[in-house]
Amino acid sequence: MSTEPLIHLDNVTKVFLTDEVETHALAGINFSIAKGDYVSIAGPSGCGKSTLLSILGLLDTPSAGTYLLNGRLVQDLTLPERARIRNREIGFIFQSFNLIGDLTVYENVELPLTYRGMLAAERKERVNEALEKVGMAHRAKHLPSQLSGGQQQRVAVARALGGHPAVLLADEPTGNLDSKNGDAVMELLHDLHRGGATIIMVTHDTRFARHADRTVHVFDGRVVDGPVETTETR
Repeated sequence: MSTEPLIHLDNVTKVFLTDEVETHALAGINFSIAKGDYVSIAGPSGCGKSTLLSILGLLDTPSAGTYLLNGRLVQDLTLPERARIRNREIGFIFQSFNLIGDLTVYENVELPLTYRGMLAAERKERVNEALEKVGMAHRAKHLPSQLSGGQQQRVAVARALGGHPAVLLADEPTGNLDSKNGDAVMELLHDLHRGGATIIMVTHDTRFARHADRTVHVFDGRVVDGPVETTETR
């Protein structure tokens, strides 16, 4: 049995250049995530959490350092190669749901699978399975505008699950939800993890960070040993 980590970052940095000003978003990030881990990335606003998640999700590239996903160097892949890996190996759950308003729940979950050239019968099986997992099969024909925020986020989770990804990346998945719906979504992620899913979740909420097995604390673009006290009021 392979002990190779699913994700490995070695001295990853990210520098943004604007008008000759350098902004160091990430500085020397090192960590590994094994298959089946549930990891939260926690820290105050502006500390580099979302930049780190964008790199993990192949939406951005590091300025330096190496990123291995399933043992493969991915930081220097072409744009089409990165898009293919995102579609097949990474499931995204966004704070703002990002559902397409004129598509039904079923069609929103199905859409990423159509980009794979998957046969209709297999797409149907995948979509129905994902909607059942999140308890939204009975809303398959509804539009996003006919759903509550909590229901929309469940559909977003189903969309991420439909592709059977190697890892789920959740960016503040409760950020637009009230406490009741936020707790329900966190319980759903917990159930998925118990079923074997690998989850990486960005959050500034320490209550939700505790749902994970391990927390990576980020402050000023660096991984630190523990949470840092700030005056942030979010």
